[in-house]
Amino acid sequence: MEVKYETVKQTLRNEIIDGKYKINEKLPTESALMKRFNVSRYTIRRAVGDLENEHYIYRIQGGGMFVQDWQRDWTKSEKNKIIGVISTHMADYIFPPIISGIDSVVTEQGYSMIVGNTLNDHKRERQTILNMLDLQIAGLIIEPTESAMPNPNLDLYRQVQKYKIPTILFHSTYPGFDFPSLLTKDREAEENLVKYLFSLGHTNILGVFQIDDQQGVDRMTGMIKAYQDNNIPTTKSNVIMYQSSEDYEDIIKKVDMMLNSNNDITAIACYNDRLATRVISHLQKHGKQVPTDISVIGFDNYEMAQIISPSLTTANHPKRQLGEDAGKMILKMIAGEEVTSKVYTPTIIKGQSTTSLITKENINE
Repeated sequence: MEVKYETVKQTLRNEIIDGKYKINEKLPTESALMKRFNVSRYTIRRAVGDLENEHYIYRIQGGGMFVQDWQRDWTKSEKNKIIGVISTHMADYIFPPIISGIDSVVTEQGYSMIVGNTLNDHKRERQTILNMLDLQIAGLIIEPTESAMPNPNLDLYRQVQKYKIPTILFHSTYPGFDFPSLLTKDREAEENLVKYLFSLGHTNILGVFQIDDQQGVDRMTGMIKAYQDNNIPTTKSNVIMYQSSEDYEDIIKKVDMMLNSNNDITAIACYNDRLATRVISHLQKHGKQVPTDISVIGFDNYEMAQIISPSLTTANHPKRQLGEDAGKMILKMIAGEEVTSKVYTPTIIKGQSTTSLITKENINE
């Protein structure tokens, strides 16, 4: 049923975007659509209900279904001083400092913020953007959703671009758009973290990366490049890939399976600090000492990661600085000024979650 429902929805959506059905044109009846797609009335109503929520169609009681003006002018009202901020995971440790940084800048200029949370889901991203456009916001600061995956919402971004709504992307970008962006050198930083592990004598490393976001793909690529640059066989590396929708418990199970099947692994490179702290906690509960038995590195410099024992070796994320820069950039764009994208270079923070195998080998000798 899910496949049929999605097929109906995407087909009608694409036909509306491609102009087969014009604005305010009446759509075929439910019965006609049932016959065309060979599906039940429930399936048609579910697909049409989603399209209505996404502003593609509207209904007239007793009159049928019609194409909504999905390309309407969303240009801001001159009196509106609301900036929309959209992130993928509001509860995640990265975002509160970013939001705080934005707020500290824009409120001084009389602007307020409305914040949306996509939960890294394209359907939620679409609805969140539509909701904000309905408010005729003055500008948008957006973290792309599932940025390493094809995005079905690029038509909305084209509308945002068409109506010249000031927009900034952070953490990643979308192909084909020239929105200013705020990015971190994730590949380079992960490469340096893994090279630091090499300097400690670790060559059999397990990498655990989230691959539906471009950040995770870049970090995984950085790990592989570190092996290539140091002429260490990539066969010594091990990689677990997961998606943001997976539970931490399932990811930890994959880590256990890998460790149990490969006793040569001496270090784990985690996608971020939140995963790293969970991995450390799990290892400790099962009798392994970090870093005595195995070293662990994270990414982002989560504040709590420096308080736990052992403190975490990680890479610093600009967080609040990124937020403040985003706030300054969006205000300049609203004022009609040119802005330049920024790229941050994370630095390595050496904690106590890593140790040298070279020292151990010398002691054993």
